[in-house]
Amino acid sequence: MDGPIVISMGDPAGIGPETIAKAWDARVERALPPFVAVGDRRSIARVWDGPVAAVSDLNVVAEVFPDALPVLTVEDAGDIVPGQPDADGARCAVRALELATGLVRSGAGRALVTGPVSKAQLYQIGFTYPGQTEFVAERCGIARDNAVMMLAGPGLRVVPMTTHVALAEVPGLLTVELMLAKARVTARAMTRNFGIERPRLAFAGLNPHAGEDGALGQEEIEVMRPAIEILREEGIDVRGPLAADTMFHARARALYDVALCPYHDQALVPLKTLFFDDGVNITLGLPIVRTSPDHGTAFGIAGKGLAHPGATIAAILMAADAATHRARAANA
Repeated sequence: MDGPIVISMGDPAGIGPETIAKAWDARVERALPPFVAVGDRRSIARVWDGPVAAVSDLNVVAEVFPDALPVLTVEDAGDIVPGQPDADGARCAVRALELATGLVRSGAGRALVTGPVSKAQLYQIGFTYPGQTEFVAERCGIARDNAVMMLAGPGLRVVPMTTHVALAEVPGLLTVELMLAKARVTARAMTRNFGIERPRLAFAGLNPHAGEDGALGQEEIEVMRPAIEILREEGIDVRGPLAADTMFHARARALYDVALCPYHDQALVPLKTLFFDDGVNITLGLPIVRTSPDHGTAFGIAGKGLAHPGATIAAILMAADAATHRARAANA
């Protein structure tokens, strides 16, 4: 596909508009492909005085992109005040997300990048999804459980097998079936999105020292090892369960392409520690490419000129790269 990258701005009171604008400023230096922002263009004007081109047709994006930031406005988000989210802004964020997703699903856009939203604000207006990932998955006709969240930086990719649940619930949720489903989607997506023909998967253990042969927990023996054996029989290159405290240093990371971790923080802490300013959230298992900067709305610094565009730039570049890999595979 030759269309532009489509970026939903996220909450207009957050840092999404600013990081998108700063990404456009860096378009030449970072060799960014043409992209269009979807949302209320006034949220850009509140935080940036650069050139903006209002567009209604994605076919003109590539033409205007060198000279102005293309913006497709969905609606009036009300009185936008950076750092002060409200219901109007949340509704605008959802409608921008829906339109952006539809444009990519239709083939008009090459890939989807989603800006940060406030879940608290979304829930107040009746948003019933845990997050944007599940919303996009449903709009693409994919069951929520079949969409896999991967976080990626320049030297690490991680998949949390459970996400936004209490830590106490994780042992009961970590099943052979869950591990198989996450690993299979991940292995396929590593080839499809990253061009890695035989991806190497590594599982982090749930317990300290990966259970110490049962002395510190039974999950590695009763759940993780059986799942790993099944995956190996299927021809998937997989290691583990490994002690999580020794699998994220540089030499260890060189031995695998993606780490699958039983719980949220086990995956996100090393990723954000190593690559805080350029971490990317990419959703695996979708018929479209969807990425997102791995940070939140940061209302506390919104409108102050302090937002770093690194993760947004990384999300754009990863989306373009994944779309290229998919197109090559489809034409092979």
